[in-house]
Amino acid sequence: MSSEIPMRVAVVGATGFQGGAVARLLAGRRHRVRTLTRRAAADRPPLPGAFFLAGDLGRRDDVRRLFEGTTHAFVTMPLVYESERVEVYARNVAAAAREAGTERLVLNANTRVPLGPTEVAAFETRRLAERVLRDSGVPLVVIRPPVYLDNLFSPWNGPSLVDEGVLAYPLPESTRTAWLSHRDLAEAALAALTLEGMEGRTFDIGGARSLTGGELAAAFGRGLGRAVRYEELDPAAFERGLARLLGPETAAGVAGIYHYMASGADPLLMADDDGVSTEVLALEPAPVEEWVARQPWQIWSTDADEPDPTSRR
Repeated sequence: MSSEIPMRVAVVGATGFQGGAVARLLAGRRHRVRTLTRRAAADRPPLPGAFFLAGDLGRRDDVRRLFEGTTHAFVTMPLVYESERVEVYARNVAAAAREAGTERLVLNANTRVPLGPTEVAAFETRRLAERVLRDSGVPLVVIRPPVYLDNLFSPWNGPSLVDEGVLAYPLPESTRTAWLSHRDLAEAALAALTLEGMEGRTFDIGGARSLTGGELAAAFGRGLGRAVRYEELDPAAFERGLARLLGPETAAGVAGIYHYMASGADPLLMADDDGVSTEVLALEPAPVEEWVARQPWQIWSTDADEPDPTSRR
């Protein structure tokens, strides 16, 4: 179908950064967006054009209400890494989609997933969600992103980057990574929702080029107009810092990906997809330096007023 034909889309995860980017793009293209949230109205992010339903992904009736009257769905699972809970969420989504007659459901796995089994909860819970949805018979497209540039516009990256020219991240410098923005994810999601012949396919989205840490720092330097060097951040230190923001269980789940990458078990897991998503989904991420140049990095300067990390979201 054409992306210009209006859809009614159930967006799971629209109050997060990734689902929010998809919801904004869909609403901006005049599609009807519905989402489920446990947040009070005052705590919800601004999503013009989206309709909020109070509810919980763990309650089947709430998810069924979300899908009522919708034609399509986009799903990003929350940052939960307990297999039992993720399976309940996936089964609730599958049941609601079948009942609503969903024409196509796009699952954002939130990460690449290795070919073989691992002991990393961040990978295996997403593999579980994919399997539940695929086995349900719902017309499914899976997109697996690498790493988001937006992760680097954060209170744990911004100050050292702006003040010291240091880009620190918990990936080995030699790891070739196809960095994407949340906007790139949204464009890929829209294509996966609307293009013909997508059902049943899985895309390791990422464009046609990947960068080492040094190459990423050089691109940041061009965008900022200053010298930038890459510094490998210890995944354990990253996890400790993340735990202060998200709690120890969620931090351990997220950091599991970086511990795995640091092990060298699959050094090309986050690399480019040889141009497949560019060819099939018409995904053409902007050069990193262009993304960098568009961000208001000055909010992280120690010379600026107290930064508000939500101001750009």
